[in-house]
Amino acid sequence: MDPVSSGLDPTTPLEPFHNVTDINGGDSRLYNLNPGDIAWMITATALVLLMIPGVGFFYSGLARRKSALSLLWLSVMATAVVTFQWFFWGYSLAFSHSATKYIGNLDNFGLKGVLGAPSIGSPRVPDLLFCVFHGMFAAITVAIGVGAVAERGRILPCIIYMFIWTTIVYDALACWTWNSSGWVYQLGGLDFAGGTPVHIASGCAALAYSYMLGKRKGHGTQELNYRPHNVTHIVIGTVFLWVGWFGFNAGSAMSANLRAIMAAVVTNLAAGVGGITWCLVDYRLERKWSTVGFCSGVVAGLVTITPGSGYVPPWAAVVFGVCGGVACNYATKLKYFLRCDDALDIFAVHGVGGLVGNLLTAFFAADYIAHLDGYTVISGGWLNHHWIQLGYQIADSVAGGSYSFIVTCLILGAIDGIGKFLPLLKLRASEEEEVLGIDDVEIGEFAYDYVELTREVNLPEDEDLEVDEGMSTHSLHNHPSAMGQHREKNHDSVDSSQQLADWAHRP
Repeated sequence: MDPVSSGLDPTTPLEPFHNVTDINGGDSRLYNLNPGDIAWMITATALVLLMIPGVGFFYSGLARRKSALSLLWLSVMATAVVTFQWFFWGYSLAFSHSATKYIGNLDNFGLKGVLGAPSIGSPRVPDLLFCVFHGMFAAITVAIGVGAVAERGRILPCIIYMFIWTTIVYDALACWTWNSSGWVYQLGGLDFAGGTPVHIASGCAALAYSYMLGKRKGHGTQELNYRPHNVTHIVIGTVFLWVGWFGFNAGSAMSANLRAIMAAVVTNLAAGVGGITWCLVDYRLERKWSTVGFCSGVVAGLVTITPGSGYVPPWAAVVFGVCGGVACNYATKLKYFLRCDDALDIFAVHGVGGLVGNLLTAFFAADYIAHLDGYTVISGGWLNHHWIQLGYQIADSVAGGSYSFIVTCLILGAIDGIGKFLPLLKLRASEEEEVLGIDDVEIGEFAYDYVELTREVNLPEDEDLEVDEGMSTHSLHNHPSAMGQHREKNHDSVDSSQQLADWAHRP
């Protein structure tokens, strides 16, 4: 009997069905084809956590070496700050059982009453497990957005921003989207794993942060015409993200079921196609098979498939990958049109990728894919002739992106305003600090041991050479006479001098 036409509660698990003669194992709309699995959800939680250092490595590799460590630091610090915020009141604001259409209440403040009751997300998943799983979503969202501080943002105001932004922006968007009381959920918006709360929100927040900080010193000139300083870090970050995204998307099925497997399949396929697409678009212009381009395309494909991963069939993932790769590639030029120094192209990849994914979900969402978990019932998208779904997706995307951008500007404006009276809270580093590098000024440690290398060179005291990139080599490149004098004074350090000079020619 059809559970939809019969009026049965769609959240009631269906009767198991095992027919070895049916190539599909049975009709997912009539039978439950799989058991639940809490162990899988714990594993998925760990996989999402793995994504956070992945973001750090990805951003670190894209930036200049003098700020590489600070971006890694901010990524892991986001985990710590958001984890506390989520325990303190974040989970209650997003997923309390008596939430309003826009945000929850403090019924579960300090995780009070959060234990084994069925969660908002699924009757198969207890509150406590749902809490820790979605806590990782909150952390990765903040880690993505704070990459906007690259190379000129100060750390203390950013930490305060993390806590406030998660409370006011992320928790509200998560409630809208995934809490059954949220207005987007009730409207019928489809967002399986975070197209709006995670990617559009973080992308628009990064755009706002970039505007509020202003452009880096030398932006638009040869001074900032550099290549990513460590492509190996970018590859490592991409691998962490690709692996972790299986937990991100497949874990959103809330059980080890066939819908989770489908989400994993389309996630992997969209990532691969996105990487190939971006590579081809770049090759058309430069005749080079760019590693950075491939990695960027993989992330673009992963972002784009995220909202539709539990709704679309495998063949649609190819469309998601191609469209995401092309759209995000060309969106990297938007920052010039917008007159914004989005140093790591966060808006282009996450903001635009999330928007494209939301819109494509309206076209390719299918009711039978959603029902692979045995109980989810949707009207589908255009594949099911549900034309209004596109309107729902547009409303969700525009509302979420606008809210994130505007509120981020207000939060940062307030912090920077206080910074006029309390210098510790000034958003931006001074010009001198920017030249030295955030690693040196704010952390006092470096991603690479250039300090010891500089000491080995034993630069002459009478030369007032400029210190740059956190390792004092820029002047050696610009003052060949100084290098010559140094060789004459200290023949024993020729090898070290040459090594340092080689670093000077790198970005």
